Amino acid sequence: MPIITLTTDFGYKNHFVAALKGTILKSLDVVDIVDISHDISPFNIQECAYVLKNSYNHFPKGSIHIVGLDSEISPENEHLVVMIDGHYFISANNGVMSLIAAETEPEKVVEISLPNVEKNAFPSLGVFVPVACHLARGGKLEVVSKPFENLKRLKDFEPRITNEGKTIVGNIIYIDGYGNVVTNIKKSLFEAYRNGRKFEIIARTNKLTTIQYSYNGIINYTLEKNQRKGPGDALALFNTSGYIELAIFKSDLKTVGGASTLLGLGYRDVITINFL
Repeated sequence: MPIITLTTDFGYKNHFVAALKGTILKSLDVVDIVDISHDISPFNIQECAYVLKNSYNHFPKGSIHIVGLDSEISPENEHLVVMIDGHYFISANNGVMSLIAAETEPEKVVEISLPNVEKNAFPSLGVFVPVACHLARGGKLEVVSKPFENLKRLKDFEPRITNEGKTIVGNIIYIDGYGNVVTNIKKSLFEAYRNGRKFEIIARTNKLTTIQYSYNGIINYTLEKNQRKGPGDALALFNTSGYIELAIFKSDLKTVGGASTLLGLGYRDVITINFL
């Protein structure tokens, strides 16, 4: 069964997501449609890339991923199909693909070329879906594309090593639905410079000196309940994508808040790690 995933900044108030799904279902007798996210912040290329980069590789090779973000066509924003690690990505040339492929060179990059396509404000429906359905039927990519060599290159924020290797300066690159903030500092980089030293993580006026491997890692179950850390306490952990993340245990943005609100942290804010 072919798999088509959807990642957009459309939200659910409008008809856009339903229109995509309905058109796919009308075009294919058998298909599995998977929503990766429709809550990407509007036009946020880095956020979209982070979500896709850490989800697509959990799908079988051959999966088709529609990326509906900043996709109006222009001479500087072509419509592409990019093949990465055996997966097809249908997207505009807005930089998302280069961020996803930062560590894996694309196997193929082509420009979509469909006959008699009218330019409109909903290319995810009029262009991306027909191409996805063509590929899902086993159609050849060459039939709907032409060669392309100008993939737009964007760079992720990269951590900086300062103070003769005693300090890592990073940035927040993603805030999830719980308000947890993800930094661009990977566990591998942290361990490469730690060398067994103690450390402190500085986020504005907040300081953390331990990193957990799970959210409940802050709880010392040998202590009496009234002596333990728990809901509302801040923590740092290595998340499942391999990045250092700051969180509030059992946070809820709608009630008590999360790390983004309670610690006053936002996208691109600086996070500093000092080795002592």
